[in-house]
Formats: sequence, structure tokens, C-alpha cells
Amino acid sequence: MAQKKRKKKGGRRLHKTDKQYIGLLVLIAVLLVASVICFTPLNKRITQGLDIQGGLSVTMTASHIDGSAVTAEELDEAVTIVTNRVNKLGASEATVQAQGSNNILVQIPGLTDADEAISTIGKTGTLEFVDLRTITDQDALAAITSGQENVPLEPGTYTAFMTGDSLSGVSVGKASQTSADYAVDLQLDDAGTKAFADVSTDLVATHGQIAIVLDGVVNSAPAVQSAITNGQVQITGNYTVDEAKALKTVLESGALPVNLVFSESRVVGPTLGQDSLAKGVLAAGIGFAIVAVYLLFFYRGLGLLTVANLGVFAILYLGLLAVLSHYGLFALSMAGMAGIVLTIGLAADSSILVLERVKEEIRMGRSVKAASLSGVRHAIGTSVDADLVTLVSALALFFVAIGTVKGFGLTLALGIICDLVTLFVFKMPLIRLLANGSFQKHPVFWGINGDLEDGHAAEAAALERGLGDA
Repeated sequence: MAQKKRKKKGGRRLHKTDKQYIGLLVLIAVLLVASVICFTPLNKRITQGLDIQGGLSVTMTASHIDGSAVTAEELDEAVTIVTNRVNKLGASEATVQAQGSNNILVQIPGLTDADEAISTIGKTGTLEFVDLRTITDQDALAAITSGQENVPLEPGTYTAFMTGDSLSGVSVGKASQTSADYAVDLQLDDAGTKAFADVSTDLVATHGQIAIVLDGVVNSAPAVQSAITNGQVQITGNYTVDEAKALKTVLESGALPVNLVFSESRVVGPTLGQDSLAKGVLAAGIGFAIVAVYLLFFYRGLGLLTVANLGVFAILYLGLLAVLSHYGLFALSMAGMAGIVLTIGLAADSSILVLERVKEEIRMGRSVKAASLSGVRHAIGTSVDADLVTLVSALALFFVAIGTVKGFGLTLALGIICDLVTLFVFKMPLIRLLANGSFQKHPVFWGINGDLEDGHAAEAAALERGLGDA
């Protein structure tokens, strides 16, 4: 009696596996708190993509004037230069990527002045300094000497004594102390300084002109009043401050190796984007609510457990998206929203698979504890196989596809990863802990009373068959 009393007083001791399950639940609790901190406030922590935030999407086609094919190296160089120009515009979360053999896709969320951006990123950026005495196009020469600006020069009708390759620095300043216009100030390297000094020294006696040519168009052609030997050159042209900054961006990023022609441009308004986001969130919410009602109606307490699993899944998912957004690796698009809605269904499907396998094991006559062990193990194995197949498809979309399809593939892949984490770290340990007591004490609440009755009947039938065979 004394021995039994001591046993009752001590109660049920935690086994080593139980402690492991509790440790996993503590871990998921820490992850949940960290996730909430990461994505709060939600509208500021998760970056919005072009189609939600609004902005500019441009497709440019690269070509050569002589009609020769654009090489992969030239396209890569053009992508790098365009990326530098887009970044200097101050755009956040912009993307520039090659498409096919001669196209470049530029997406700039939040852009308000589309015309300025298109003008800046598409300029060839070829800067040349030309002695007017070398120009053979008499019509153009007459226009320049009469003071006209933006005079186009035909290729082959002039010879440049220096190019933009000699630039070592570019800045924006006032054209003069009394002028409201802005200018672009150039600092030349040693070779450029010498070349400019030689030509300006030769022209100073006759006050000859030096044409500053950008992309084959004479920007300005100042007369030489004194020899310029310090490597400081100024480009003027009645610029506003924004125009001068745009020209500075083009010159700093270097000349494009190809010509870029805009084949398609699309401006997305922020109002339309936010309306689409609201509808996407509503669709996700409705989908989650329908799944939750279904689970609670058909599975009772086990359904409540699955709804909690979906809640954990959603919090971890949002936290992961917020972390990726913080490091500039994710921007939510409408295609991404579609991936999120789909992963809600996938997560619910995995949970239902676990529930059904556990209930099936109980109906086969196994104890609740044994059914929770074997059922969860087999169901999770099946879920992992199915998730891995879907993950391969999602990763293929992300790495091979272009545009918004990549966003769909990314959110789908991230959702599958979060689903696997919740299955292993939340649902599996929780089911096995509850199977040690609560499932058996409250079978009606957990919705397994009918399965237990079927299990007892199956066990009795098996016993009866065994006696009959004996």
C-alpha cells in the first residue's frame, strides 16, 4: 500500500521523448514571437512589388546600328549599366534582368515620373568631345556655329579627340553664379586632361569651338576663350536640376555597348495595386475561413488542432517573408499572393492527411498512443514526399521562369518549407503529447469516439476469429 501511495503521489513522470516534444513546442513558441516581431507592422515590413505598390515596367530591345547580333557579353554589360542607372534614380526594390537573347526587363516599384526614368536608363551614354574643324557635315556645322543646340551628327562625319572613357568624376552645379540653370561638371583623368589641354591650346587663338556630343547629338559647343589645362570641363544646356542629375547618372554609369529601344512600357497606378492587394488578402482570408470551418465541423477537437497548426504556419510564413524583404530578397506581387493562397490549401491538406492516418490506425484496433506514433510517422512521410515533389516544381518556376511567375514559385516554395516546419515542430509533438492522456479521456471532444468504437469492434472480431480458428 505504501508503495502504491508513493507512486500516486509522484504522478506520471515525463519520459525522455515527452521532454523532447515539449522542447520542440518551446522552440516553435520562440519562433512565433520572433516572427511577429519581424512582420509587425505588416504593411511596412513586407515589401510590395510593382503590381501592388505601383510603378514602371519596361521591356527594352538591344540592337546594333549596323544590324549585327548582340552578344551575351554585351547584353550582360548593358544589364549592369542599366542597373547602375536605375539605382542612381533612387528607386527601391527595382529589378533589371535579361530576357532571351536581346531583351532587358526593368521593373521599378513606386516610380512617379516614368518619362524621366525611360529617358535616363535608355540613353546610350556615348560622350565625345569634337573639334568643330573635323566636322564634314556642312549643314550641321552651320547650325552649330549659329548657336543652335541639340544638333544631330551623322556617324562618320566627325572625329572625336576624347571620349567619356577619360572621365574620372561627374558632379552637378550651377551654370554660373547669376544663372538659374544647372550644369554638369566633368573631371578628366590624366590622359583626358592632356588631350583637352592640347586641343584647347590650339584653338584659343581663333576662339574655335569644341562640341560636346552625347549619343551623336551636339549638346553644346562652347568657344575656347583660354586653354583648359586643369581637366575641369563644364556641360551647359539650360538644364533644370533634375535634368542635370539625369545626365550625371548617364555619364557616371558609362556608355552602353548597344542601342536600347523601348518595345513595351507599362505604368501601374498605386490605387489599382492596393485594390488588388486588398482583394488578394480577402481571398486568402476567405480561403482560410472556409478551411477552418470545414476542419472544425468534420474533425471537432482535432480540427481545432489543425486550425492552430494553420495559424502557426501563417505566422512563420509572414515572418519569413518579412526577413527576406528586409534583405531585399522578396517583394510581394499578385502572383505571389496566388502562391500564398495555394499554400494555405497545401498546409491544410498535410494536416488532414495526418489526422486521417491517426484515425485510421485507431479504427484498426491500435491504442490511441500507438496510433499517434505510427499514424503521425507514416502520414508525415507521405506529406514530405508530396511536398518535395511540389517543391521541385516551385523551384523550377523560380529559377527558370521570368517576371511575376518567379514570385509565384518563390511564395509556393517558402510555403512548403513552412508547412514542413510546422508539421515536425508543432503538430507532431502536440499530437503525441495529447495522445498520452487527453485523447483517451475526452474522445468525443477530439472526434475519435467513433474510431475507438470501430477499433474495439475490429479488435473483438479479430479475437473472435482467433478463438474460432483455435
